[in-house]
Amino acid sequence: MAVLTVRNVPDEVHRALRVRAAEHGRSAEAEVREILSAALVPSQRLLLGDALVSLGRDLALTDDDVAALDAVRDQTPAEPLTLP
Repeated sequence: MAVLTVRNVPDEVHRALRVRAAEHGRSAEAEVREILSAALVPSQRLLLGDALVSLGRDLALTDDDVAALDAVRDQTPAEPLTLP
């Protein structure tokens, strides 16, 4: 596990960190680890289906739009991949 040193933290930020840590029943060091994890590590991986649904909603696609896309989609089966 890596070690991280942060210098020149303003007093106000350090006080707020200590208060927040106390509210959560943790040490200031544990609170910093939790803050960093929450900010940098996604709580749930992005699922492709969810991303596509979100994209469709953002674009306001209707069933008619999807039907039009299906109508012009190439129906030719893909050629199998041949590796040397």
